[in-house]
Amino acid sequence: MFRTVKDHLWAFDVEWVPDPQAGRVLYDLPPDLSDADVMAEMWKRNGATEENKFPFLKTALCRVVSIAAVQRKVRGADVELNLLWLPRNTDDPEQCDERTIIGTFLQAVGRHRPQIVGFNSHGSDLRILVQRGVILGLSQPEFCVRPEKPWEDGDYFAAKNNETSVDLMEIVGGWGTRAVSLHEVAKLSGIPGKFETQGEQVAHLWLAGKWREIVQYNCFDALTTYLLWLRVANFAGRFNAQTYEDEQENVRQLIMSLADKVEGDYLTRYFDEWERLHALANHRPA
Repeated sequence: MFRTVKDHLWAFDVEWVPDPQAGRVLYDLPPDLSDADVMAEMWKRNGATEENKFPFLKTALCRVVSIAAVQRKVRGADVELNLLWLPRNTDDPEQCDERTIIGTFLQAVGRHRPQIVGFNSHGSDLRILVQRGVILGLSQPEFCVRPEKPWEDGDYFAAKNNETSVDLMEIVGGWGTRAVSLHEVAKLSGIPGKFETQGEQVAHLWLAGKWREIVQYNCFDALTTYLLWLRVANFAGRFNAQTYEDEQENVRQLIMSLADKVEGDYLTRYFDEWERLHALANHRPA
C-alpha cells in the first residue's frame, strides 16, 4: 500500500501492438510481406492456438501506438485535473510515429517529475517504454535521473521503498491464477472496465488505420486507472469520505467539460457506463 499522495500525479496507460518491423528482422521474413501477415506469423511463432489466437508477445517485439494519462495537480486547496493523450492529432503521421509518442511522454515525465500510477506498469508499461526507447535510440536523461541514495524519493526505476512510481496491480491485482485484471477489479468497484474495446482488438484497429479509436480506448483505460487509484487511496485513508466524493466529482466535471467538445464527445459513453456501474455498486443487497 502506498503511503503518499503527491501534489502532482499522472495515472497513465500505454497501448501497443506487435511491431511488423521487429517481426521481419527477428524472423527473417520477406520485407514485402504485409504487416497483417507478419503479425500473424509473430503470433504463430509465439504459441498461437485456436483457443488463444493472439498470445501475449514480449513487449520488446511491440511498438507503442498511444499513451494517455489523467494529470492531477494540487494548487493550495484546489485540485486540477486534465486528460492527456498521445498522439494528439491522429491524422498527423509525425505525431503517430513511435519515437515521437515515447519521446514526448518520457521527456514530459522527466521534466515535471510527477508521481506516476499504472496497473501492471512496473511489469509492462514502464518496461516497454524503456525497451522501445533503447531500441529506437532515444536519449531521456531527465527521466533516467536517480537519487544518490536508494531510499530517497524521485526514482522511476525503484519498485521498492519508493513511491515515485505506483503499480496498482502490486497492491490489488496479485499474481498467477489468483490475479485479477484491471477490468475485473474496476468493474466490481463500480468503475468502467473494458466495455467497448478489448485489448486484443487494438492490433486490428491499428492495421485498419483506426488510430482515433485506439486513443479513445487508451483514454478510457487512463480514466479507469485514475478512478481505481482514487478508490485505493480512499481505502488507505489518504482521503476522508467527503474528500473521496469531491475527488470523484472532479473526474465527472473533467469528463463533462471534455465531452462538450467535438474531440471529446466519445467520453459521454464512458460517463454513462460509470453512472450505470456506480448505481449497481451502491445498491448491493445487504
